[in-house]
Amino acid sequence: MKAYVVVIALLLVIFGSISAYLYQRFSAFASMDFTPPPVTIAASTAELETWDETLNAVGTIRAVRGVELTSETSGQITEILFDSGDQVTADQLLLVLNDDIERASRQNQIAALELAELLFERNSELIEKGSIPQTQYDRSRADVERTRAQLAETEARLANKRIEAPFAGTIGIRNVDIGDYLSPGTAIATLQDHSELEIDFTVPARYAPNLKSGLGVKVRVDAFPGRAFNATVAAVNARVDSETRNIQLRAKLDEAEGLLPGMFAVLELDLGIRQQVVTIPETAMTYALQGNTVFVIEKTEGGDLTATARVVEAGKVREGRIAVLDGLKAGDRVVSVGQNKLYRGVRVVVDEDVNL
Repeated sequence: MKAYVVVIALLLVIFGSISAYLYQRFSAFASMDFTPPPVTIAASTAELETWDETLNAVGTIRAVRGVELTSETSGQITEILFDSGDQVTADQLLLVLNDDIERASRQNQIAALELAELLFERNSELIEKGSIPQTQYDRSRADVERTRAQLAETEARLANKRIEAPFAGTIGIRNVDIGDYLSPGTAIATLQDHSELEIDFTVPARYAPNLKSGLGVKVRVDAFPGRAFNATVAAVNARVDSETRNIQLRAKLDEAEGLLPGMFAVLELDLGIRQQVVTIPETAMTYALQGNTVFVIEKTEGGDLTATARVVEAGKVREGRIAVLDGLKAGDRVVSVGQNKLYRGVRVVVDEDVNL
């Protein structure tokens, strides 16, 4: 009997010791702080800025004076007086077609005109003396006019055999050679005046009340990355395209050095309207299908800082800053670096050494 009492006492001591040890361990575990450490982020302040309202568009650069040289008549090419890439002056002779028939016809008509004028002069003297009837005099005068008209027609056909530059400019690639038979409308070469360029583009018709001549345009092309060429709106179309509901504008480039007709360009049209917008660094905006969000830094009741996601309406981007049209006010502090580490209820620490 005493042995049982001793065993039971030992078991009570053993289990009591184990229970005391476990209680001590669980008490220590329960008193531990499992709150995650704060996340270090960079912050920026939303600012109120004045921005010019602009529209983006695309267009193709063209020369104010630019044509495809063609012929109004047909014939074999006998002379070519230019090379590809030449600079030519206005009225410079470029190409001559075979004009032997027209030259012979002109000589024949010159002789016929001389004869008609002699007969008319003689009949003029005779009509004054009454030696010939009036009908003979009238017929001789009509012969002179008819012969002159025929000569003028031949002179015009002869002029069409000579292709001249309609204005000064640069000749493009020559498409014909001596001996080729040239048909009306066949392209000989392109002639472009690079000293004056313009660009046509379209914008939505809803902006029509703000469109007018004199508005500034920034023009950018792939050939000059990082550079913007200045242009000025010269004309606004008098009608809206009924199919696209866009209105066409034409702008003249203030500087054209290095640009070529046919280049694709991206444009930024200044509407001349200034508006105040709240802006933040572009890195502070998180884009998602559910909406664009910004993490706003706020203070908790305990004085700690926390970051709360807020859905906002994003506007245009300019020089690394993005306009926030709704959901944020000037003076709000936002997370600009480190958004990927944030979650609901997270505590944050601002790294003041990071300035954006």
